[in-house]
Parts: sequence; structure tokens; C-alpha cells
Amino acid sequence: MNWIKLEHLLLKAQTQRAVTTAPALDHARLCEQALSLAAGLQARGVQRIAVHLEDAADLAIALLGAWRAGVSVLLPADLQAQTRQRWSREVELWLSDQPGDACLADLCAPPLAAAALDLDRCQLSLCTSGSSGEPKRIDKSLRQLANEVQALEQLWGADLGDACLIGSVATQHIYGLLFRVLWPLCAGRPFVRKQLAFPEDLQRASREHPAFAWVASPALLKRMGDNLDWPALSAVRRVFSSGGALPGEAAQTLHDRLQQWPTEILGSSETGGIAWRQGHEPWQPFTGVQLRQDSDGALLIASPYLPPGHVEHSADAARIGADGRFELLGRLDRIVKLEEKRISLPMLEQALVTHDWVAEARLGVVQENRASLGAVLVLSETGLHALRNIGRRNLTQALREHLNQHCETLALPRRWRLLRQLPMNAQGKLAQKTIDALLLAPRPKTPEVLEQSEDEGQWSLQLAVPPDLAYFSGHFPLAPVLPGVVQVDWALKLGQQLMNLPQKFAGMEVLKFQQLVRPGDEIQLHLRFDATRGKLYFTYRNATATCSSGRILLESAIDA
Repeated sequence: MNWIKLEHLLLKAQTQRAVTTAPALDHARLCEQALSLAAGLQARGVQRIAVHLEDAADLAIALLGAWRAGVSVLLPADLQAQTRQRWSREVELWLSDQPGDACLADLCAPPLAAAALDLDRCQLSLCTSGSSGEPKRIDKSLRQLANEVQALEQLWGADLGDACLIGSVATQHIYGLLFRVLWPLCAGRPFVRKQLAFPEDLQRASREHPAFAWVASPALLKRMGDNLDWPALSAVRRVFSSGGALPGEAAQTLHDRLQQWPTEILGSSETGGIAWRQGHEPWQPFTGVQLRQDSDGALLIASPYLPPGHVEHSADAARIGADGRFELLGRLDRIVKLEEKRISLPMLEQALVTHDWVAEARLGVVQENRASLGAVLVLSETGLHALRNIGRRNLTQALREHLNQHCETLALPRRWRLLRQLPMNAQGKLAQKTIDALLLAPRPKTPEVLEQSEDEGQWSLQLAVPPDLAYFSGHFPLAPVLPGVVQVDWALKLGQQLMNLPQKFAGMEVLKFQQLVRPGDEIQLHLRFDATRGKLYFTYRNATATCSSGRILLESAIDA
């Protein structure tokens, strides 16, 4: 590829160099718009701006234009009111897609002359999401960013060739910014403008390019199911994953489908990239990254992606091998005390996921009469089968016995929550406060509505039955089945949310139960209301057959 150094991207415009498609943008037009923005910012005397743009090409223009004008850029994690309030004193102008903020068109002026960017004076500030504490600002120089994109090209440039970069992650954070914007800009690879948050969107975009690579999150990669065209998708040049841990089961599934292991990136906003790995291999540090450990085993990181002389003290415990590669042993900042005993939550989580029934696990402290641990689990297919056939109590007791081999009785979870998937945020992070809130919340009593559509007054809903539904405990303890009365109640309540129904329940007709509905099932609910007869028709179906059906008689309060 025709590599252009990051600091030279505005030096010489290249008309034949594609930047993006849909709509198309070439390098010459990118330079023109960036230099026009630079002139507009200089004319207004702006020194510091906040930028939040969904379009990756617009973000590239904003960054290069601001840097050419000598303006420092802050990338807020979002545009929520509290985020604006937090950073409002540190910037003079907000550049975003929201009404009321400045947009690129507002800031155009006759362009400045082309020039090289100053590696040490051009500044970028990233903002953490606050998933592990208070959000904070992290300042980067252009030199640090340039060092990192150069390292990425040396590692994987030959494999990618002319692949288009397609991303499911936001460009407001370091991973998306580097992999979706700055690296392809320097390498001359096209990139897709929009963040594609769903597997079907990723597939659709991939089909539009003869060569492509994915910049994805574990959250998306775990959701890529059998319904996709895997033979076509196996042409992907490389699959990158970062922002959180990719479960081993998900990595193995991708390997089986794509005939390649995803490339996992370990890093943070503070450090930039630290290391990478594929499959079951240890982590391989990036070139120039130097690792050592403190007395507690935490990683100490020196890197060309950090300020000169700075050593980042992480909270990651590790075991470093003689060849420099390493294994992660968990987060030292997730060590809690129960009755004066130190308990490592990551260690217990790792012990839980060694059980065949557990795909993912997160632990937290339940502060009630006496502090104890609670576990939030995503069951594997084997675990879901066990839940359906031996019941919740026996399943959690078996997991306690498994965990008892790894810890004292004091550390065994007393409260369990079983989820379809962990509630990761857009960056693939899961805040400890979210886990703690889940453990304190009551078990669910309603289905999860995955999709809904309406056609001529008839509604179709795709529902997921929570594995931890409260009604399963009594119906039945050893073989949980969704009670019929609950199915009727869900049909009525969902119908009331979607349609203008009479208020009074007046009875049932032709009620049939034909197939069992079990924990974790996905079912379709079809609803139709006959206003003339005052009857709500409902049918539940699984993938192959009708589970139940009936008619609910309704009367208005006036008629009563």
C-alpha cells in the first residue's frame, strides 16, 4: 500500500486515493474539507473543541482540520447532558450532529495552505466511559497516535492488503479511532463511514466489498449466529476484537466458521495497544512495549504510545513468560473483603467459566444484612439444557460445589442471576455498579421483546423467555415450564401496550396448550383484536410448532 505518515496526510492531495464509499470521498476532497475547516476555526479564534460525529469520514476531516489550525480536540464518550456539563469548561465549541451544535458546514472558509502537522503540538483528549469509576480525560499527542498506527501496519498491513475496514465500534474511543479512521487513512484503505452495531448490517456491508476486514467488539462477535452467510463471510481478511474479553467459546465458534482465529487486542485509552493474541496463545506485546511487574504482580507498562518516560501502573495481574509473552490473571482492583478475608472476583469468575455449564460470569458484593457474594451468569448451551432438566436450585448448587474447590465457603455466591447475555455498553464494558444492581434487582417476570411488527392490525412479536424468570421456581422446581396463566397474562399486557383494548378481563375461550415453553426459549407471539366481538386472539409459536393459543374476552369499563 501507498503509506502516508499521519503527520503528512494534509501535505499532498491524491485524487485517486479512496477514503470512503457511500458516499464516496477521495483523499483530495478530504484534504480540501479539512483545510477549509482549519481556516474557519482559525478565523473564529477557537483553541479547543469537542467533537462527536457518527460519520467516520466527518470525524477524520474534523481531526485533521483542527490539528492543522492548532486546535486541540476532545472526544467525549457521548453527548448526554452530564457529559456536556462535565467537559463544557474545557472547550469553546461543540462540533456534532446534534441541533444547536456547530456542524462542519458552519465552519467552512477558504482553505489554509497544505502543511505537515506537528507531532508534538497536535493534541487529542479521549474520555473514558466511567465503567470502572469516574470518567476522566486522557491526553494524547499526535506522535503517540502515529507510533501506534505505524505499528499496526507493520503487524498486519500485508495481510489486509486493500481490504475495506468495516466497524461495529464507535470512533470516539481509542480502538475505533485507530482501527477505523487513522490507520486506514495512512494506509490508503477505504473504510465504512457508519458504525454497524448489528451482525446483519456487518454482513450487508461485507458483501459490498471484494476485500474486507472487521473492527468489532466482543459484544457483537458473540451475537453472530447461524443465520448469517458464513461461507461468504469467511473471505474476511482479519477479524479484530477489543474493548473487553472475548469468551473462549465465542472465539472457537468464529474459528470454526471463518477458519481463522479473531485477533484480540489488549489495551486501554490510557495505554493504547498493549498486546495481541489469537486463539489460546498467550498475549504478545506490541513492538516497543516494555512490561514489568510490581510487588503485587500488576503490569507496569512503558510504551511508544505513552508520553516519553511515563510508566503506566495497571491493575492487571499477569504471569510473564521467559519469551516475554504473558497471561492475564485478573484485575487487582476487583479484590473485595468479606469478614476480613481478601477475595479475588476475577479468580472466582475464571473458576466458574471452567465449568461446562457457564459461558460467562461476573461477581459482585450483595450488601444486605450481611455482605456476601452474588453471581451473574450466562449459561452455555449445556448449562441451559441442565437448567431445563434439573431446575435452578440444583444447577446453582452444583456450581457452588464446583466453586468450593477453588475458594473458602465464605466466598461461595449466595445469590445467582441467570441472563441471556451480559449487559455490555457500546464499548463492550460492563460496569461493576451494573452487576451490583442486577444482583439486588428481583428476578424478571416479563419476557424480553426482541422484535415487533404490525401488519393490518395484527402484531407479531419475537420474545425471549428469561432463563431466570421468577415463575419457573414454582412451576416446576425440577423441570421449569412457563405457566399457562403467565402466557395469558403476557398476551393481555403486551396487547394493552400495543393496541387500544377494553380494560376489563371477561374470560377465556378455546384455550389450548400444546408445546412446553422452557427457560431461554425464543418464541413468537401473534396478537389480533376483534373489536366487534371484544376478543383478543393470541398464539405462541416456537420455531416448529404452536405452543399455545386462545381468545381473551374483554369488556370496556362502561359496559361493565
